[in-house]
Amino acid sequence: MTDATLSTVRNAARLLKAFLTREEELGVSELARRLDLGKSTVHRLLTTLTAEGLVQQDPRTGGYRLGIVMFELGEAVRGHMDLPAAAGSVLAHLREQTGESSQVGVADGDDVVYVDRTESSHSLRLFTEAGRRVPMYCTSSGKVLLAYRPEPQRRAFLDRVPLRPLTPHTITDPGRLLAELAAVRTRGWAEAVNEREIGVASLAAPIRDPAGSVVAAISVGAPITRYRSVPRRRMAQAVVEAGEAVSRRLGWAPESTPTKES
Repeated sequence: MTDATLSTVRNAARLLKAFLTREEELGVSELARRLDLGKSTVHRLLTTLTAEGLVQQDPRTGGYRLGIVMFELGEAVRGHMDLPAAAGSVLAHLREQTGESSQVGVADGDDVVYVDRTESSHSLRLFTEAGRRVPMYCTSSGKVLLAYRPEPQRRAFLDRVPLRPLTPHTITDPGRLLAELAAVRTRGWAEAVNEREIGVASLAAPIRDPAGSVVAAISVGAPITRYRSVPRRRMAQAVVEAGEAVSRRLGWAPESTPTKES
């Protein structure tokens, strides 16, 4: 990235911060004065930010205000900040129900990062510490986060990310992965068995924000011998209910979820 590009990004950030004064709207001249930038520069920045939905112009006054995308970004940040507090006791209860390690993961780029975790009560356990980064396409949490993305974003992920075979059971065919993601949306949970690591299985369900958007996944992971000893329906029900419990703590209500997700 060139110095000129960095300067443009910095000025765009400064422009957005100018709206922190909570004034209803600001004009080009006033923004140029506050930022010590030329009016033409400010106008170009505003045009780009408006096209991206970060600011919007009042056609009557010509002034600018923050756009709806900024609100959505703020809600996403708030949801992630509240996530550990909302999930803590639910994770502990899920571990008591299943006896297995439970964790909460969020998307970070093309990976999943676990932001909270409770350890299994068994002596033989999985060691996936909080903060660990794993691929999306071969983990149950990643499949949940991918499944509930808009269809163009799912396609873009497959165009961008090579589906490398980490084990003989890793899904490496894009069409098969898309079918798997469709099944996740239908049943409300995802599973990964021997896909990232031989001998390891996990099951995950979505965590939603107040608007019903999936912002994280809650999952249970176990050695495959113990995982297969528990009826799948019982495990899925426990994890789905845990995801709904965390979602409610974040402000989600079932009626806020779209009836059909593409």
